[in-house]
Amino acid sequence: MAVERLQKVLANAGVASRRKCEELMVAGRVRVNGQTVTVLGVRVDPEHDRIEVDGQPVNVLPRHTYLLLNKPPGYVCTAQDPEGRPTVLDLARAQGRLYPVGRLDLTSEGLVLLTDDGELAQRLMHPSFEHEKEYHVWVDDHPTPDALQRLREGVELDDGPTWPAQVSVLRQEKGGTWISIVVHEGRKHQLRRMCEAVGHSVRRLIRVRLGPLTLGELRSGRYRALTEAEQGLLRESVGLT
Repeated sequence: MAVERLQKVLANAGVASRRKCEELMVAGRVRVNGQTVTVLGVRVDPEHDRIEVDGQPVNVLPRHTYLLLNKPPGYVCTAQDPEGRPTVLDLARAQGRLYPVGRLDLTSEGLVLLTDDGELAQRLMHPSFEHEKEYHVWVDDHPTPDALQRLREGVELDDGPTWPAQVSVLRQEKGGTWISIVVHEGRKHQLRRMCEAVGHSVRRLIRVRLGPLTLGELRSGRYRALTEAEQGLLRESVGLT
């Protein structure tokens, strides 16, 4: 195998994101062939060098796991929660050391990708790749054409204006309307704040698509492994072969 930067090897092995792996190195928690490594530019041969984190050997040639989960309300999108709330990993308890890619807030629902592929996760979350995220949002009342157009063009929030979005009405129900919103950004509570900015509160929010991945008919609280075709499309979308 080719010689690569140590932090990239660790991320590819599913230890953590590349940035977190760099923090582990600087903290003196990583050793290569018995020697502690704190310099970020160090390169290693994953096939021949012995790499350890906190004294535990790292399998640098893993077969990665990719799970598509339909998150129910009441679960947080973190590996651990200091408040003791249930996490999305509790729903895939026996699936190894996985991490959620991106986040949905506590009350939101829908598609979450769980993986131990650190390199893929980092690229999916990086804004430069501009991955589309599609949400079905139930808002109170019935938005006017003007309100929908404001969402499409971008609205001013307290942390700056949003980028243009794709917005369409799915259906109207008594007391509310289901709309589809497609965005590239991922700010905290962004869609809720966008809808409130045009005069509508969000009653329910479901992510139905992340890049080439779709939620489909997967039931709430269930998960499934990505197919080989889905893995290929996902890796292709971030420039990985």
